Amino acid sequence: MSGTQQLSPTTGTEVKSSGRWLALSVLVLAVLLVAVDATVLGLATPSLSEDLKPSGTQLLWIGDIYSFVIAGLLVSMGSLGDRIGRKKLLLTGATAFGAVSVLNAYATSPEMMIVARALLGVAGATLMPSTLALIRNIFHDPKERSLAIGIWGATASAGAAIGPVVGGALLQHFYWGSVFLINLPVMAVLVLVGIKLLPESKNPVAGPWDLVSVGLSLVGVIGVVYAVKEVASHGLTPDVGVAAVIGAACLYAFVRRQYALTAPLLDMRLFRHRGFSGAVLADLLTVFGLSGLVFFLSQFLQLVQGREPLEAGLAELPAAVGAVVTGLVAGRYARRYSVRGIVAGGLAAIGLALGVITLVHKETGYPLLGAALLVVGLGAGFSFTVTADVILSSVPKEQAGSASAVSETAYELGAALGIALLGSIVTGVYQGFTTPAGVPSGAAAAAHESLGGAVEASAGLAPDTATALVSAAQEAFVDGLRIAAGVGAVVLLATAAAAWFLLKGQKLEDGLEHP
Repeated sequence: MSGTQQLSPTTGTEVKSSGRWLALSVLVLAVLLVAVDATVLGLATPSLSEDLKPSGTQLLWIGDIYSFVIAGLLVSMGSLGDRIGRKKLLLTGATAFGAVSVLNAYATSPEMMIVARALLGVAGATLMPSTLALIRNIFHDPKERSLAIGIWGATASAGAAIGPVVGGALLQHFYWGSVFLINLPVMAVLVLVGIKLLPESKNPVAGPWDLVSVGLSLVGVIGVVYAVKEVASHGLTPDVGVAAVIGAACLYAFVRRQYALTAPLLDMRLFRHRGFSGAVLADLLTVFGLSGLVFFLSQFLQLVQGREPLEAGLAELPAAVGAVVTGLVAGRYARRYSVRGIVAGGLAAIGLALGVITLVHKETGYPLLGAALLVVGLGAGFSFTVTADVILSSVPKEQAGSASAVSETAYELGAALGIALLGSIVTGVYQGFTTPAGVPSGAAAAAHESLGGAVEASAGLAPDTATALVSAAQEAFVDGLRIAAGVGAVVLLATAAAAWFLLKGQKLEDGLEHP
């Protein structure tokens, strides 16, 4: 068979090269949208809070419920795509994502916003595993597939970085709901073009979709992630303990049930493959080390160095540029040198860049920050692209949806754990700062809640007192940021060492794969 055409995995019809790359362009639209939506809300939070007036707890749920639901449903949705068809699931989910975006944009109460964000998470959970699974089934030439995965990963990285830029630009001219309405034209293009260009694929012998397993997975993941975030933020309470126990019990029951089912939701035997397990672990710990730092670096740029939201978003673009550049060539270099060398090298680069962040202070110039962010992006582009390729190459194409979902779940869990645990370090160090003399007790209490609270509390104080309070709060925040960056650096360097051993002998495929 020539390199310009391949067989469709379900129909046996030929898919021409141009058709494959056009289909990929549709898939990256979905990836771009989910990535942008994960980061764009942060900038809209102040104006959303002013309009809907949520309580502190409601505001946390508005921010968290989207990622909670996505993390809890990824494995279930990946498995559902294997059963009913990845194209069908993707287009259905994209339509729902667009419709629910309207509900988010016009929410009139905190409760309505929480429900709308949860529904958006349900729709979002259908998109990411479907896109990666379709790539596995559209591109049978391993070298082409590596490049396609590189483009997929680069788009996800770019979307996460573009989110704050897009959000900042929209919020300067429109109301907060505009950050959701931008989803509509993208989804319309995705659905209309995807109907024509995307081939259908599914596992012909997948068996029934086990709803008990779906429930156990959802409750288990949400329970554990919620408990970790609450412990980090507010300490261990009876409610959090109950959530942790229920979550852990459900996950244990989920695993036991998968071994007992003849058609499991997730084939646990995948984890016996050292390359698969090593790649999943590398993804989880990499995102763990990165996410908390990136989350608080955005606050550093705005609340410590005084940058506007749009300027702060632009300042973080070097990470996306680096990820795009290396993501496109990662597969080629992994074949030329070694998988473990590229992954471990990428992780080590991220770790060293985080080590540089331990040197920052309030007046640190942008060249140092920009260089560190660029190196983070370069390392992430290498490691994430190759690990995604390893995960997909380690399983039969019929199980691509489940494998993709495991990869995405590791990403979501890593993000939740990173923000929770590294965030608790930043918060713990920050809250220990000494209040300057002359600050009233009410303003002092608000200032110790968060750096944003300190800035707001200073508005009602005398100029000298206000300056002293904000300066003390900023110094404490930077101290916490440096310590968290140090912990993240240690985690990434340890992950690099683990990847070097776990991925020993792992290779990417070279020959054309015949369906």
